[in-house]
Amino acid sequence: MTTPIRHRTGPGSGLRDAIASLGVDSPALWWSLLYFFCLLTGYYVLRPVRDAMGASADAQAIFPPALIDWAQARGFRLGDFTLQLLFTGTFLCMVAAQPIYGALVSRFPRRVFLPAVYLFFIACLVYFHWAFTHGLPGRGALFFIWAAVFNLFAVTVFWSYMADVFDNEDAKKVYGYIGAGGTIGALTGPVITRLLAERVGVANLLLVSAGFLALCLVCILKLRPWAIRREQRHRARSGEGAMGGSMLAGLVLVWRDPLLRALAMLMFFGVGVGTLLYNEQAAIARQLAQDASRTSYYAGLDLGVNLLTILVQVFLTRWLLRRYGVAPLLLIPAMAILLGFAVLSASPLPALIWVVQVMTRAGEFSLAKPARETLYTRVDREARYKAKAVIDTVVYRGGDLSFVWLHKFLSGFGSHAVFLVGVGVAAGMAMGAWRVVRAEKNLPEEAPDAGLVEGRSA
Repeated sequence: MTTPIRHRTGPGSGLRDAIASLGVDSPALWWSLLYFFCLLTGYYVLRPVRDAMGASADAQAIFPPALIDWAQARGFRLGDFTLQLLFTGTFLCMVAAQPIYGALVSRFPRRVFLPAVYLFFIACLVYFHWAFTHGLPGRGALFFIWAAVFNLFAVTVFWSYMADVFDNEDAKKVYGYIGAGGTIGALTGPVITRLLAERVGVANLLLVSAGFLALCLVCILKLRPWAIRREQRHRARSGEGAMGGSMLAGLVLVWRDPLLRALAMLMFFGVGVGTLLYNEQAAIARQLAQDASRTSYYAGLDLGVNLLTILVQVFLTRWLLRRYGVAPLLLIPAMAILLGFAVLSASPLPALIWVVQVMTRAGEFSLAKPARETLYTRVDREARYKAKAVIDTVVYRGGDLSFVWLHKFLSGFGSHAVFLVGVGVAAGMAMGAWRVVRAEKNLPEEAPDAGLVEGRSA
């Protein structure tokens, strides 16, 4: 149980409050910071490698020879559809993985399925180290798809666990700082990649990432007592037993619950604006001839995003969340993105695309993400682990799939057309944010107790 803190409020006192909070709060905050730091460091070591592959026009470096031959026999080049095919494969893998994850969280207690998820990802990294070392054909596509699946499931599991450890009031105090810990990790990861990519090679970077995931396992075990205490304090269903219910219960919950539907809508259109920007960014990166140059380019972009993110997280996020709730954290990024796409539809200059990309991702990580995750402290465990996983994985990658093919169609009409349609997508995101703000007013201040939770299994 975290200790209540007395502190001054105001955006200018963010760093002072952060130091005071970290100094007296429960060790759960420290372990959570370390957990998210290690998780995002491990992922951001991999992300520039993944993005460089997605931006490559060399089909031989990405796809298996058999698939290349199949495409050539039918008169088209895979290199012209690299991102579209990779995003399609990612969505199909995500859909296939969702029932497996649902069965895992239904049949096993938290102390089993949380470590199992991370151990699986560590084993995959060891395999990819072998694949890259031996030049396995098709490793590029396989790694791109796996990295996308890994990112969403690992981060989703993290925030679901945080909602077990912290209640709503604690989440308002610490989620901004936990997010900042992750952002420091996201800054560290690209630095490691830029320093080591050309010195030790891509294959050995994967082992560095696996080491950070192993540290995540230590943090999971250390946080377990705080999760148990929180559940006992609020008489919530214990995560020390199997959750039960159907492995497809998450889909049913998203369909039935107004808040979860609104979150799904926000996620779908939020992914849309990101995907349109990502594809335009990839077109710029594709002009760089070498994989190492593209990797360094994306690492520099990540650094810009994360520097802005951590400033907002430290000085604004906690103050806004505690004083005004989730509304400004959801609506401010949505309005900024809508304005950014309107400007790009008139002047789609590469420098402006870079600026809007940084603004979009920083707004998501520093404001919108903490706001959404705070809401999950006020719903039951089935919604936290099952419905949240559906929204953060299947809906997310469904948006990726839809908008990557939409971009392929619109790109034939030029960047002006891409961003003009993007204005409508950004408006859909703003509408989703507004619906979430309205629906969250009907939530209780804390998650339902055990009696209410029992009736939610599907």
